[in-house]
Amino acid sequence: MGASFPVGLAPVSKKQVRGDIMGYDVKTGKQLWIFHTIPQQGETGNETWEKDSWTYTGNAGAWAPLTADPELGYVYLPLEAATGDFYGGHRPGNNLFSQSLVCLDAKTGRRVWHYQLIHHDIWDYDLPAPPILANIMVEGKAIKAVVQVTKQAFAFVFDRVTGKPVWPIDERPVPQSDVKGEWTSPTQPFPTKPAAFDRQGYSDDILVDFTPEIKKAALKIVSRYKKGPLYTPVSTYNPPNNLGTLMLPDAVGGANWQGGVLDPETGVLYVSSSTVIRPMSLESAPNLSDMDYIAYMGNARIGPYGLPLVKPPYGRITAIDLNTGDHKWMVPNADTPGWVKDIPALKGLKIPRTGLPDRVGMLVTKTLLFAGEGAGLYGSDGGGGNKFRSYDKQTGQILSEITLPANQAGLPMTYSTNGKQYIVVAVGAIGHPGELVALSL
Repeated sequence: MGASFPVGLAPVSKKQVRGDIMGYDVKTGKQLWIFHTIPQQGETGNETWEKDSWTYTGNAGAWAPLTADPELGYVYLPLEAATGDFYGGHRPGNNLFSQSLVCLDAKTGRRVWHYQLIHHDIWDYDLPAPPILANIMVEGKAIKAVVQVTKQAFAFVFDRVTGKPVWPIDERPVPQSDVKGEWTSPTQPFPTKPAAFDRQGYSDDILVDFTPEIKKAALKIVSRYKKGPLYTPVSTYNPPNNLGTLMLPDAVGGANWQGGVLDPETGVLYVSSSTVIRPMSLESAPNLSDMDYIAYMGNARIGPYGLPLVKPPYGRITAIDLNTGDHKWMVPNADTPGWVKDIPALKGLKIPRTGLPDRVGMLVTKTLLFAGEGAGLYGSDGGGGNKFRSYDKQTGQILSEITLPANQAGLPMTYSTNGKQYIVVAVGAIGHPGELVALSL
């Protein structure tokens, strides 16, 4: 189990509680071992915390549930960023084991292998979901794999026994920070397969372009922000010429807590994700924190007429064949909302189904994929809806849909009794107390 610790968006201090992982005897409650996610003196990885930053830096805990392989006796840890999420000047170095997938021996806590998915994270791209165990066949070779989906829209695939990447992972140069005191890694890991399951980084051709006038207005808006490819560091807030950095995906993802669902028979992974570009900035706030800078998060719908700056889809489901690393299909998730189709400037235009951004839990069965539209966690940024759909899992075609009493608020589950199969969904929303809804097939 992991430790409790404060969130890192705007920490009051660079000194925080470490997110260490501990193992306990379930029969006696006795602590058996502890794994320091921020290595202490003499431990592997301690040298990646320069200027003794390991002595006071915190966080770097498991941001999502752990995953265990009882057969191997291993447990897999999806670790998060160290303090703070968007400024790392107080912790120079690559900062192992933050933002790493770590495999431990469940009985002893011994580290078996690890892979750091982000060096010195300053984007709040925590490993957001439980690692997924998959038995796959790659070029005729059977592999016991583990898959980690990420906020930045990657699916990293490893041999879960050895930690070796199933497909090569390249270290590629990335933009460097110009913020005073910041330390940035010159490279970041990019998996060569599978391809990213959502948009990454800024370019003019991703801007919303329902009409030429809307595209022109969007170009004018983005001219006041710093922008660039994936892993462009957040900049300081310096109006009127620099209102911050446009992040895509934003810190909510991409993927998030909902993760993905695996069909164990076919090796196909289904991932729901959000396409949200958001302004982020750093400001000095000595009255709030002893850190040099803390982060501020802007509204995502800052495009013309209150639209997102990017073209749809805003929420999607992607099917990835883990045996080949290839995408099988992608579909928008959710209908086109009123805040798009009811804009007067779009009257008479045929707008494609845009989907909605949200954390959408799914369920896969022998023949179908089930998904709602999310819990509405994006609020004013436009997420969530109360439709629940079944999809042909081979093609992504919608086969049926119903309207739930409120937004889907959790992962669907299924069971059978007396020869009949049911699906149960947790729903809830502001003004609608949570409840369970059972559906029969």
